[in-house]
Amino acid sequence: MSTRAAQYAATVLRREQLSDHFVRIVLGGDGLTAFESTGVPDEWVALTVPGQFQTRYYTVRSWAAGELTLDIVVHDHGLVTEWAAGDCVGDVVTISAAKGSFDMPESAQWLLLVGDLTALPAIARIIETAPAGLDVRAWVEIPDAPLTDYLLGVADGQSGTITWVPVPHDAETATAAIVEAITWPDGEGYFWMAGESAQMRAIRKHLMREVKLPTSAYDVMGYWRGGGHQRQPRAVDPGPIWREGKAQGKTDDEIWAAYDAARDEAAAQAADDAAREADR
Repeated sequence: MSTRAAQYAATVLRREQLSDHFVRIVLGGDGLTAFESTGVPDEWVALTVPGQFQTRYYTVRSWAAGELTLDIVVHDHGLVTEWAAGDCVGDVVTISAAKGSFDMPESAQWLLLVGDLTALPAIARIIETAPAGLDVRAWVEIPDAPLTDYLLGVADGQSGTITWVPVPHDAETATAAIVEAITWPDGEGYFWMAGESAQMRAIRKHLMREVKLPTSAYDVMGYWRGGGHQRQPRAVDPGPIWREGKAQGKTDDEIWAAYDAARDEAAAQAADDAAREADR
């Protein structure tokens, strides 16, 4: 029996520029007929765009009436950035089955949410689906103007204000500093955070050592690695290898093997070049 996650072909129906660094992609088509949401508000899917066979993971902003909405942060470089920044309407992409991890105890009296722009779709869904009467507070670090109309609507009796925090001018991100400045509510609650991986590692230590939250009371996830907003160009572009492999009828495993071999060859060439430079 295959253990490979289910995959679905989807067509880009619409593209909307939400801000300079934020693009909304709406997917649909017959390929999504069997797709199912987990119902977990921070659920994500793996996305593979045309010309690539590597994937990137994105939070599901919404799934309704056969349309799947993904809000994508665009960087200077990246597998998906170059695609999402252009005219992608009509393109066919592949997505995986959805997975989620948000697991707030029913007994929670408060909910705190922190993240950068990559975490905003999950934070918004969590706020929108939070139980009435729950004390919800959120902080989101952003590189652009506040997206004040991003929430789809909060039901009567729900709280859920977002404090918009600008990205520091001298750092890529500083979400850890946001958490360290929080005045924590009394009683039992739940903390959710996502963003740059090094920041998340620092916060896990802070939660355990300073705040002394039990591990069941928080979920902290690294969505990207430092430098991710300014990704370096790849030594080997997988696009041509993917297209050539598909044209030759190769399997994905065979294409992966060809890509790995090309990367090994590029690494060996770089090492030889460095050695020759050192000998000069």
